[in-house]
Amino acid sequence: TSSLSAAGLSRRRYVAGGQCKSTAKLEGKVVVITGANTGIGKETARDLARRGKVIVACRDIAKAEAAASEIRAETGNQQVIVKKLDLADTKSIREFAQKFLAEEKELHILINNAGVMLCPYSKTADGFEMHLGVNHLGHFLLTFLLLERLKQSAPARIVNVSSLAHHGGRIRFHDLHGEKSYNRGLAYCHSKLANVLFTRELARRLQGKSHRRAEFTANALHPGSVHSDLVRHSFVMTWLWKIFSFFLKTPWEGAQTSVYCAVAEELDSVTGQYFSDCQPAYVSPRGRDDETAKKLWSVSCELLGIQWD
Repeated sequence: TSSLSAAGLSRRRYVAGGQCKSTAKLEGKVVVITGANTGIGKETARDLARRGKVIVACRDIAKAEAAASEIRAETGNQQVIVKKLDLADTKSIREFAQKFLAEEKELHILINNAGVMLCPYSKTADGFEMHLGVNHLGHFLLTFLLLERLKQSAPARIVNVSSLAHHGGRIRFHDLHGEKSYNRGLAYCHSKLANVLFTRELARRLQGKSHRRAEFTANALHPGSVHSDLVRHSFVMTWLWKIFSFFLKTPWEGAQTSVYCAVAEELDSVTGQYFSDCQPAYVSPRGRDDETAKKLWSVSCELLGIQWD
């Protein structure tokens, strides 16, 4: 049995993947994390709360308050603050940004973590397909609204939580909102590809604008296959997740690459990259297509009614 348990342990270690070794402190720094009331978002918030001030931006205030008070008690950091943000409603995103800009003079790290997965077909308050609306367009708008504050606070970082699922995605400009055909698994993949393309184009634009290249970075990541409630919309996936939980990362393990992208000193001037297990990872050819990235950018601006040059 000892050799069996050793094999089990090494498999567990393999599943666990990379760990963020950085002990960087974020004293006097401000972090915003979307969807930080559960899963890897909560674990990311827990880790960063040991380093600095964390603003937990969530749709469900009661759940967020419960998570925040648990984190405050555990870390002894009272600067874990809950703010209302519903990424499925651009009005809520604008209200969040307005309040944030009025209350906070600085923003050093923005972690676009929140996400929906495998939703039955539905639309956001603004008529966007739910996966694209929350996972991509909501974070696109939020980043746009907070960008000046990030620039003023440089060095600053934007971290976009994508997924290995981006390999299965494509940007279907002829049917962005899935009105002609819809598959909830593919809709998730498409939205995660959008995260990768957004990161790439954002990094390109920020580099072009900044003379001090190291000051402002944007990177994307795959957290790993994590045992979280992200699959709650699918009975089959929930059931499979339970059966194969041994092969899945815990939320703490899944948060490691988010934390790494947010704080690791060696990433100070690294931008436009995609990470997994705290190291650079392979991006699908579609995720490296600059033409698609530019087109997605302009279509996103159109849909949101913003000008972002």
